[in-house]
Amino acid sequence: MTGMDPTRAILGTFAQAFIDGEWQTNINHLEANVEIDKRELNLVGHGWVQFKIGAKRGTGTISGYKVSSKMIQRDFGKFDIISKLDDPEAYGFERVRLIRCMPDRVQLANWTAGEEVTEETAFTFEDYELLDPIEI
Repeated sequence: MTGMDPTRAILGTFAQAFIDGEWQTNINHLEANVEIDKRELNLVGHGWVQFKIGAKRGTGTISGYKVSSKMIQRDFGKFDIISKLDDPEAYGFERVRLIRCMPDRVQLANWTAGEEVTEETAFTFEDYELLDPIEI
């Protein structure tokens, strides 16, 4: 039995984020998750609680260095994010589109003298689409 080829492990170094089609070269972190509302069902004849899938909820965070006022200008308007996870040694690349993202809050100021100014935006999204899967 052969193990995993360590050169195929994907590093985030080559990842990219696009907001409404514009490459965000200042971004160094993107996280997006989908959670489901599991409904508990207690059914007769079952000694275990059964589960039914309810509504889904998409949440995420995008952060990096502040280089413009675009996030402030977007205010609470909706936008799409495309996450591209790529590594030259990987089996391919993965692109996921986060649809109708809306910020939870808009950061107006957050700075300290002598330090790089960073910007973090937590957001929700209403759907997603796997555009390009990585397949072995």
